[in-house]
Amino acid sequence: MRRAKIDARGQRGNAGVCGLSTGERMRQIGFRKWYEGQLLRSHAHLVLLLLAVLALLGGFEAFSRDKPWADQILIAACVLASIAISVLALRRYLFLLNHAEWVADQAVCRRCERYALWDLMAEEDEGRRLRVRCRHCGHEWQIGLSE
Repeated sequence: MRRAKIDARGQRGNAGVCGLSTGERMRQIGFRKWYEGQLLRSHAHLVLLLLAVLALLGGFEAFSRDKPWADQILIAACVLASIAISVLALRRYLFLLNHAEWVADQAVCRRCERYALWDLMAEEDEGRRLRVRCRHCGHEWQIGLSE
């Protein structure tokens, strides 16, 4: 049986899933898999956005002034919930996608132009920057995780 690890904030998390910093997660699964996971997670929010927009359109289609007040209020509540979910899903999709692309743009060695072929040396600035070293040429640089 696997026990949950306690992170630096004193919170429990499942080892390998929750409670790991971005650097620790990259060290555990590698940059390419981390990047792929970020893209999959962001596109899951895009699917949620599309479903919420379909629900919104369904709510507009179902709304009629000829219906009783209770039905109109229920449909209006569903439309408002669909709008809220759409906005939140769009924001999360754009954030995750832009963050993954921003980090990926920094994952290229400036000396030998190798992409994502580096070892994580250390996390700096409370996990906001990673110091990495190219496996091919040994060049060291920093990757920023927050803008």
